[in-house]
Amino acid sequence: MLQTIRSVAVLGAGTMGAQIAAHVANHGIPCLLLDMVPEGAGDKPADRNRLARQALERLTRMKPAPLFGPDRLALITPGNFADDLARISGADWVIEAVVENLDVKRRLWEQAAPLVREDAIASTNTSGIPIHRIAAGLPERFRRQFLGTHFFNPPRYLHLLEVIPTADTDPAVVERIRDFGERVLGKGVVIARDTPNFIGNRIGCYGLMETLRAMEELGLRPDEVDSVTGPAMGRPKSATFRTLDLIGIDVFALVADNLREAVDEQWEREAFVLPAGIRQLMERGWLGEKAGQGFYKRVKSNGQSEILVLDLETFEYVPRRRLSAPSLAAVRNIDDVGERLRRLVQAGDAAGRLAWTVMKRTLLYTARKAAEIAEDIVSIDRAMRWGFGWELGPFEAWDAIGLRESLERMSREGEEIPGWIAQLAGGARPAFYPIEGRKILCAAPAGGHIPVPERPRVITVARLEAEERIIRSAPGATLYDIGDEVALVDFHSPKQAIGVDLVQMLQAAMERVRREFRGLVVTSHVQPNFCVGANLVLLLSAAQEGDWDEVDLMVRQFQGVNMALKYFERPVVIAPYGMTLGGGAELTFAADQVVAAAETYMGLVEVGAGLIPGGGGCKEMLIRHLEGTPGAMDVPSPSGDATAVQSMPDLQPLATRAFELIGTARVSTSGPEAQALRYLRPHDRIVANRDHLWHEAKQAVLAMDAAGYRPPVRPAIPVVGPGGRAVMELAAQHLHWAGYATEHDLEIARKLAYVLSGGEVSAGTRVSEEYLLELEREAFLSLCGHPKSQERMQHILATGKPLRN
Repeated sequence: MLQTIRSVAVLGAGTMGAQIAAHVANHGIPCLLLDMVPEGAGDKPADRNRLARQALERLTRMKPAPLFGPDRLALITPGNFADDLARISGADWVIEAVVENLDVKRRLWEQAAPLVREDAIASTNTSGIPIHRIAAGLPERFRRQFLGTHFFNPPRYLHLLEVIPTADTDPAVVERIRDFGERVLGKGVVIARDTPNFIGNRIGCYGLMETLRAMEELGLRPDEVDSVTGPAMGRPKSATFRTLDLIGIDVFALVADNLREAVDEQWEREAFVLPAGIRQLMERGWLGEKAGQGFYKRVKSNGQSEILVLDLETFEYVPRRRLSAPSLAAVRNIDDVGERLRRLVQAGDAAGRLAWTVMKRTLLYTARKAAEIAEDIVSIDRAMRWGFGWELGPFEAWDAIGLRESLERMSREGEEIPGWIAQLAGGARPAFYPIEGRKILCAAPAGGHIPVPERPRVITVARLEAEERIIRSAPGATLYDIGDEVALVDFHSPKQAIGVDLVQMLQAAMERVRREFRGLVVTSHVQPNFCVGANLVLLLSAAQEGDWDEVDLMVRQFQGVNMALKYFERPVVIAPYGMTLGGGAELTFAADQVVAAAETYMGLVEVGAGLIPGGGGCKEMLIRHLEGTPGAMDVPSPSGDATAVQSMPDLQPLATRAFELIGTARVSTSGPEAQALRYLRPHDRIVANRDHLWHEAKQAVLAMDAAGYRPPVRPAIPVVGPGGRAVMELAAQHLHWAGYATEHDLEIARKLAYVLSGGEVSAGTRVSEEYLLELEREAFLSLCGHPKSQERMQHILATGKPLRN
C-alpha cells in the first residue's frame, strides 16, 4: 500500500507556488508556503512573512478563482526561508516552485535537501529545465526521492501534471506521486522523460512556431489564423494568438529560446528561432494581456468596447475579421471532432491549407520525437489534451484524418516520413489505436502495437465499446453494461440539453435494470459540461405555437422520470461535472447518492430564461433546506394532497433561503460549494478527478446494493403558506424598488414564492411531493406563455446570455 501524503510544503510563493498551495488546500491537505524575507523587514513575523502573506491575499482576488472557497486559506501557513525552512522536515512532499532559473533552484535545494525526511518526496516545479541538472551535486540519497512535477497554469483548472523522474529517482517515489496526483489532487498524470520542456511544452511550442510560419507563408493575419486554429481544429476558443496573449508573449519567447539552446540537432534549433514580429512586440513591451496589448488590444469607442487585432505589416491595430473560407462554415456544425478535422484538412481553401500545413508539420515533429520525450504515444496524446485543451491528441488526430491517406499526401509534398510511421502505415493494422480482441492497442515507436496502459479507476467509452458493452443506443444517450451487474446511462445530446432521447433512455434503463442489474449510474462522457438544462429550442417553439399540451407533456415526462429515479427499487447514482444547470441539477436531485466532480458548477438558473424550475427543482430545494431541522420532516407522506397543521419549528428562514437561491440563479463555483448551498447533500461524494467519476459512481451503487438498499420513504413536506409567501414577495419587492429587479423579475418571483409556500394551504400544512410538482408545472406553463419570458428564451438561444427585461 502506498504511503499517504498528509502534508505539503511549497517553496516559493509566486504565481505558480501560491496556486499549487491553493490546489493542495482545496483537497484538504495542510500546506506550508514559504518565500524570501523582504528587504528591510524587521523582527516581526508578519513583516518577515510578508511575501507569502501577500500571495495568500492575491489568491482571494485572482480570476479564475484558484480556491474552492476562502475557507481553504486556513489550511495554508505562510512563512519564510530564513526562519521556517526547517519546518519542511514535517512535510510528506516538498515542492519547490521558485523562479525558472537553474542557479536559483540549485541554491535553494542545497539548503533544503538536508531537511527533507528520507521517507518524503521532493520535487521541482519547472516548465522545462532538465531535472537532472537541478539535482546535480545533491546527495545520492536525496536524488532517489527527487523528481520533477510540472503543474500547468492555472493548476486548479488545467488537468495535466507532468511527472519527470531522473535516472536516479526511485520508481516507488514516481508511483506514489502519480497515485496522489491522480486520486487526491484530481490530476491527469503523465510520466515524461527528462528532456527539454518535457512533453506538453515541447510539442505545444513547436506547434505554435509552425503556426507563426504558416501565417507568414499564407499571408494571413492573427485573427484569420485564430478562426481556424480554435474549435474548428478541436482546439480551445483562444486558438493561437489569443493564447499567446494570455500566457504572455515574453513567456512564450523564453520557452522557445530555451528550447533552441537545449536541443541537439541543427534543424530543430532552427525550428525554434522566433520570427521578427515576436521580437518587435517584446521590444515595444506589447506582451499580451498583462500589458494591455499584444496581438489583440481592447479599446473603447463611443462608449463601446471593441477588440482590435495587430496588423503585423504596419504594426497598427485594426478591426478584426474572420477568415472567409467555405470550409469553416461547412465544419462549424459537425460535432464529431475527428470528422470535423478530416473535412477541414481536405479543404482546398485558405482555412484548409492552413489547417493542413500546421497539422502536417506538428504530426511529423511529434512522430520524430515520440520515443525521446515519452514512454508511449498515449502519454503524448494525454499531455496535449489535458495540458493544452486539444480535443484529440496528435496521434488520435492522425487516426481521425486517416494515416495512409495523409502519408500519401505528405509524400507527394516532399515530406520526410519517420521510419516507424512508414512501417506502421504499410502494416496490417495501419492505425495508432486499433482494436483487437476487444482490447485497445497503441502503436509503439519501436515497432508493432502494445496494449494501452490501464488506469484502474478509469472507465471510458472507448473501452466499453471495444468490449462490446452497449445495451441500447440513441442519438442523445447510450446504455452500457459497465460490469459487476451495474448499468450506466451516458448522456450525449446536442449541446448537452435534456430532450426526449434522455427521458426515454432513462425509462428503458430502469426497465432493464429492474430485471438484470444491481443498480444504475447516470452520467456523461461529453466535455466540458454534464448538462446545461432543458432543450430551450423545443420548449420555445412549442410555446410560440401555443401547443400547451406538448409543453405540459414535456414537463410531466421530466417530472415523472425524476420521481421514478428517486423511488426506483435499485440504487441510482448520478455523476455530474462542469456546468450542471437547470434541468441538469433537477436530474441530479433524483439520485440516491451523487458522486460529483470537484469542478461541478451547479445551479437552478431558470429565472434567467424567464421561468422557474419545473422538473422538481423547487420541491427538492425546499426539502433540502428542511432536512436536518428537528421536527420539520418527521412525519410520513400524507395520502392526499395536504394534511392539517402540526407543531413544528420556524420554517420561514428555510423556505426563504431556498427562494433566494433559486430567485438569484446562484451557481456554485465548485463541488464543495454546491454542498454548502445544499444542491448536494452531506452524504453525497465529491471526487477530485473527473476521470474517476464513472468508477466511483459504480462503487457507490455496489456499496448501496451490498448494504441491502431500500428506496427512500416519501416525505411529508411542511410549507409556510400565504403568510410566508408574503414575506418572500416583500423581499423581491424591495429589490424591485431598489432597481435590482425588473417588473418581470418580480412576476417570476411571485410565481416562485407561490410554489415554495405551498400555494393556498395554511402555514404548517404538510403536503406531498406530487402536490408541489403540480404547483411547479402550473407556474412553469404560465411563465412559458408570457411574452417577456419568451423574449428571454430567444435572447439566450441567440447570444448565450440572459436578458434583463
